[in-house]
Amino acid sequence: MNTVVLLTGGNLSDRLSILRDAEDMIRKNIGPILSESPIIESEAWGFESKQAFLNQVLIVETEYSALEILDKTQEIEINLGRARKKEQWVSRIIDIDILFFNDEIIKTDLLTIPHKSIQARRFTLLALNYVLKDYIHPVLGESIQQLLLECKDKLKSDIYHA
Repeated sequence: MNTVVLLTGGNLSDRLSILRDAEDMIRKNIGPILSESPIIESEAWGFESKQAFLNQVLIVETEYSALEILDKTQEIEINLGRARKKEQWVSRIIDIDILFFNDEIIKTDLLTIPHKSIQARRFTLLALNYVLKDYIHPVLGESIQQLLLECKDKLKSDIYHA
C-alpha cells in the first residue's frame, strides 16, 4: 500500500460543502483517509480574489500509483464542476494537489512530487503542520514545522470556523 498526501481547496460556490464532497469522493475512489488537518481559510495565493480559499490536507492510504492518483483527482475535480483555465492562479471550485507520495521524488511532464510550491505557501504548511509536523521533506531535508517557521509567505491563513 501507498500513502499519498493531498491538499484540497477552493474558493467558489459552497466552499465547505465542496471540500466535504471531494473528501467523500477521495475516500471512494482513492482509498481510506488516515488523517486530516483542520480546514484552513486563507487569502488567494498568487492573484487577487474577493473570496478566501478553504484548504485541507488529507493523508490517504491507497493501492494506486502516483500517476493513477493524478488521473483520479482530476476526474474528481471535473465531477465537482471544475473547469480548467489557461491561467495557473485563478478562483476555482475545487483543486486537489498531490503534495507527497510515500517518500518518493517524482518528476515527469505530468507530475512533480513533492509538490514544488509546498515551502512557499503558508496555508499548505499550516495544514501540513497539524498532521505531519515532523515529516522531513524528501527534497529539502527539513521538517514541515521548520519549513513553516522559515516560510516568507505573509498572507493571512488560519483555522476556518464555520
